[in-house]
Amino acid sequence: MKYRPISNRLFTNNRKNFVLRTKPSSLAVFHANDEFPRNGDQAFLFKQNADFFYLTGIDQEHSILILYPDCPNPLYKEVLFLRQTNEHIAVWEGHKYTKEEARKASGIENIYWLNEYDTILHTIINYADNIYINTNENDRYSHSVPYRDIRLFEQLRAKYPLHHYERSAVILRDLRAIKSDLEVELTKTACQITRDAFLRVLKFVKPGVAEYEIEAEITHEFLIQRATGHAYSPIIASGANANVLHYIDNNQVCKDGDVALFDFGAEYANYNADMSRSIPVNGRFTKRQCDVYDAVLRVMKGATKLIQAGTVLTDYHEEVGNMMTGELIGLKLLDKHDVAKQDPKMPLYKKYFMHGTSHHLGLDVHDFANRYNPFEVGNILTCEPGIYIAAEGLGIRLENDILITAGGNIDLMADIPLEAEHIEEIMNS
Repeated sequence: MKYRPISNRLFTNNRKNFVLRTKPSSLAVFHANDEFPRNGDQAFLFKQNADFFYLTGIDQEHSILILYPDCPNPLYKEVLFLRQTNEHIAVWEGHKYTKEEARKASGIENIYWLNEYDTILHTIINYADNIYINTNENDRYSHSVPYRDIRLFEQLRAKYPLHHYERSAVILRDLRAIKSDLEVELTKTACQITRDAFLRVLKFVKPGVAEYEIEAEITHEFLIQRATGHAYSPIIASGANANVLHYIDNNQVCKDGDVALFDFGAEYANYNADMSRSIPVNGRFTKRQCDVYDAVLRVMKGATKLIQAGTVLTDYHEEVGNMMTGELIGLKLLDKHDVAKQDPKMPLYKKYFMHGTSHHLGLDVHDFANRYNPFEVGNILTCEPGIYIAAEGLGIRLENDILITAGGNIDLMADIPLEAEHIEEIMNS
């Protein structure tokens, strides 16, 4: 891992909070993510299962966690299983956790090698009434490939059919949405790295620069600051490309007079930043570009004020939609008489602003949370309004990451240039 060591207090507290919500006489099993083949003899870069990392801090494949707080044998109340290294693995793959390193990283005392898993599990599982299984219940996920938790659940159910099986995701959905102080600090680090990358490209962009060159500058800054890399595939969309919401080709040349839309964020210690900015390629917005930019910025500022404990997501999006409608009328993109007659289920503003304004942020960019619960203290949410005018080859999106606290919200990206004048000043300095 490139990132600096994390206090295991984070993972110890997460495990305590999880087991407090389980039923009596329950055993929970969590698995590291699969490795996915890339071609004949290569795998894609390993990315740890977010729930497994949340509970262990272990960033290594082929790992298993058992939590059994009522276990009659105290050795197995918390058990971590790791792949045992050997000379071949050391030569071809490099260093793997020692037991002592895993204890330090996770705060778990009882560490065993993976070849002991089946034996230990069998000696304790029949004393438990309930078995908690972890599944991916993020409502943005579409299940098509049987991942490791699902495959091993099928094996468990076949071997122990009379146990009662429970869902860990129901608990983790509530826990992961509330960020601890340590999680906030890791997210702040990701945001700071993202800021530095944006400042770097502000002084780099000019007519004739290719989108992939901008992506390279961002990647360079991420890696020299110990980020794992990009939180998601970066969007470097100049001109009309900005009207493709998930444009990731990044293969066009930035032209004089165009606006370039950036949507990128650093991943640090598996925690993510998510930022959007729109800048003039030549360093100066035209009046029309500036008018659209300022309209988006006003909606962003208005929406940010609504991100507070107690706000309901559906109500929030409706209010933001009303703000956006007013701005689009002001830009003469909508007519107020047409708006008065619109179908409330299909508001006209969605022609120019077709995505949501906010989502939870954390170990996943679209983090695991209950979208039907009111916002709570400890939530981190994005705020990302945009206006996309295909007929003008112009797309503007602005996005910051907002932490809700008991005293109000805190913009974790408040130090990243946002005002149009500030953007122009830096680009022309």
